[in-house]
Amino acid sequence: MKHDIHDLASGILLAAIGLFVALYAVGHYDIGSLRRMGPGFFPAILGGVLAVLGLMIALPAWARAGHRGRIAWKEAGAVLAAILVFAAGLEPVGLVPVTLASVLIASIAAPDRRVGWRLALALGITVLSVVVFHFGLKMTVPLWPGQA
Repeated sequence: MKHDIHDLASGILLAAIGLFVALYAVGHYDIGSLRRMGPGFFPAILGGVLAVLGLMIALPAWARAGHRGRIAWKEAGAVLAAILVFAAGLEPVGLVPVTLASVLIASIAAPDRRVGWRLALALGITVLSVVVFHFGLKMTVPLWPGQA
């Protein structure tokens, strides 16, 4: 019997990451108690939840027949390129231009080809990012090039 290898591998990977995070948090940080939570409490809980969710994906996939899926290379490449542009450009370019560029790059793979839709999406996400990170959370991320 063939297994659903995609869900099986994904579930095992999620469970392994969750288990690693939980064990790392328990081994390196103070967990504390429910009344006085330490810095390792939240990561340990999240790691445990991720491990359980990974198992909930992997176990049914073991008994389920899988199918050969197509890898969406164009979509994966666009999203990966957007992440790399954002990571490399945040400090030198600033939040506003790099968010605009990243959203425009990621939207290359979208089925909707209209330029107006892409620009509206990029502007909306950029405004939301500035409101949340600069004004809401008061992060010291530069908004424009040359700001420190």
